Amino acid sequence: MAGIVSYGVYLPYWRLQRSAITAALGAGGGKGTRSVASYDEDTTSMGVEASRIALRLAPGHVPSSIWFATTEPAYADKTNANGIHAALALPSSVTAIDMVGGVRSGFGAGYAAYAAGGMAVLADTRSGLPGGADEANGGDAAVALVYGTEGVLAEPIANASATAEFTDRWRVPGDAHSKVWEERFGEYAYLPLADEAITAALKAANLTAADVDHVIVTGLHTRAVGSARRAVGARPEALVDDFVSVTGNSGAAHWALMLADVLDRAEPNQTILMAVMADGCDAVVWRTTEALAAHRAKAGYRSVRDRIAQTNDALGYAQFLTWKGQLRREPPRRPEPDRPAGPPSLRTNQWKYGFFGSVDEAGFVHLPPSRVSMESGAIDSMTAKGMADVRATIATYTIDRLAYSMNPPVVAVVIDFDGGGRMQCELTDVDPSQVKIGDRVEMTFRRLYSQDGIHNYFWKARPLGGVA
Repeated sequence: MAGIVSYGVYLPYWRLQRSAITAALGAGGGKGTRSVASYDEDTTSMGVEASRIALRLAPGHVPSSIWFATTEPAYADKTNANGIHAALALPSSVTAIDMVGGVRSGFGAGYAAYAAGGMAVLADTRSGLPGGADEANGGDAAVALVYGTEGVLAEPIANASATAEFTDRWRVPGDAHSKVWEERFGEYAYLPLADEAITAALKAANLTAADVDHVIVTGLHTRAVGSARRAVGARPEALVDDFVSVTGNSGAAHWALMLADVLDRAEPNQTILMAVMADGCDAVVWRTTEALAAHRAKAGYRSVRDRIAQTNDALGYAQFLTWKGQLRREPPRRPEPDRPAGPPSLRTNQWKYGFFGSVDEAGFVHLPPSRVSMESGAIDSMTAKGMADVRATIATYTIDRLAYSMNPPVVAVVIDFDGGGRMQCELTDVDPSQVKIGDRVEMTFRRLYSQDGIHNYFWKARPLGGVA
């Protein structure tokens, strides 16, 4: 029996209240909030965070492959999944593959990972022109699904797809935002495909819609999704909340976000009907297992709803526009950072991506790793030590209002890791006025800056639990 053996959901710390859009523009906002990736996050860094959560809850499991799906890749002509692979410190034998472009690639990555016994990493940052529906209703999130045969939480028991060529949403390479056809056309195109796929999947599972315990219907076309939910014939209490009013629609990752929420709440031996409407419709019927309770009892487990509760909806609209590249603001009068160079990055991959320090014979932890022992002066006698999951305490800090940053001021901290090791780094996802010596922090993979088209990824600290 193959299926999902672990999953991890990453939601950025920040959310934008849609009323802030209305207050600034006079229209275009609506009710609720949407999730927003910070200035130092992109789909790669969010994919790393979701994957770390998923693998932490499956100790010892090494996926055979990584399948990374997004509509907003950090790179073209370069495999983004390799950065995730490096940050997770996986063996070189683990394949890393991108599946980027359309929203349907998220389902494709899940399908491929299931077939290969790998891990699907789905991440998206969604937005649109100021005042538009895509800006207000989009959302940023990442989900990682680990597939295997041991300790399966949910297994697919039937699936079906329906595909047709039509143009309801499109964006040519180089464009920043999508264009959308008139809503009635999308509804007209999608509903027959949804009916075909859902009917075939239910028939293959020998179920009716009324028999299903949880029903997920998702897609970017709001009107078509609403019509499909009404037409599916499920019991009202079985229809799953899509979180659009709280997080927004996270595109390629959204079906997995909704599935993770169901797995957070489902009982063993329940059925889940999932329909993903993107350039067609893909329907899957899942059955949950007895392993769910043990998974939820693991140290570090937090539900999707718990993660939402630990986010901050105080982001200003001007800051949101700046982070999304819609508002060009005067930068600090400081030199811009130098472009990261390829050769030294390759030589220091274990430190830069995997965040490994070194330990000498006396147990002293060197950060960054050193070849020379602090204790005896011995050369190349160190042992590598992974620090990405080690928590730390702020020893001292400074607030720098002059340093180059997309979100000034910069909070620079010196942190002491549990068990040894001290380093200076940046503190993110925090209110500078609330920082104190003695605060507990954890490490998070971020994009420090981009220069000449090269993204400089490294690790920052954030308040423990994501709460400032």
